[in-house]
Amino acid sequence: MLIANISGCLDKEEVHDGSFIMAGGARFDIVEIPSGRFLMSGDANNSEVEISRSFLMTRYEVTQEQWEAVMGENPSYFKGSDLPVESVSWFDCMEFIDKLNTFQTDQIFRLPTEAEWEYACRAGSDTVYHYGDNPLELGYHAWYSKNSDKTTHPVGRKDPNGWGLYDMYGNVFEWCSDWYAPLGDEASTDPKGPADGEEKVLRGGSWGNHPQHCTSSHRIKSDPGTIQFNFGLRLVVE
Repeated sequence: MLIANISGCLDKEEVHDGSFIMAGGARFDIVEIPSGRFLMSGDANNSEVEISRSFLMTRYEVTQEQWEAVMGENPSYFKGSDLPVESVSWFDCMEFIDKLNTFQTDQIFRLPTEAEWEYACRAGSDTVYHYGDNPLELGYHAWYSKNSDKTTHPVGRKDPNGWGLYDMYGNVFEWCSDWYAPLGDEASTDPKGPADGEEKVLRGGSWGNHPQHCTSSHRIKSDPGTIQFNFGLRLVVE
């Protein structure tokens, strides 16, 4: 499995041996997610989804240090450079991504689709959690209501999933690119959700959620302008 790093520079793209990309002063660890199929579950339906191409996803949730390096300010309620950035709306995330994409041209940053997020989170599993079905083991993998002390925590301190992604459950909800709609039961390839809507999808649960809300399939929706101190993001790189 390819592992790459995206690092930051002040004003332009710079590539080292194909492993590093400079973008806006921020450094990101990236994991390659292989193509494949999975059973996407949510609402009352399950559907077979094909992810037709591999893609890169950030190993960790975007941190406050990364956000501030690009945006010049830190909107988070809980302050700490290695804490996930939060209190960011979907529109804020779009502005952050647009600025990142001005610093390099070979790769494009974006939010994951909801299907990409669940596929990456599952890491080949078909259980409630990527590690199995036992909610009593969630504390090894996530900061959630039982162990978070009602705050976020530095990224990457819990066990990763099978593909090397950290904090896919808990810490902060992660915005997806999709407009919200009930999930159907038809098979699809690289679904991107409806063309328009009123609310965007978030995944993964947060520091304030119970185990049943920090699963591979749990989904919530919110107006894209909503700001809450348990809403953050993770990036995909094309």
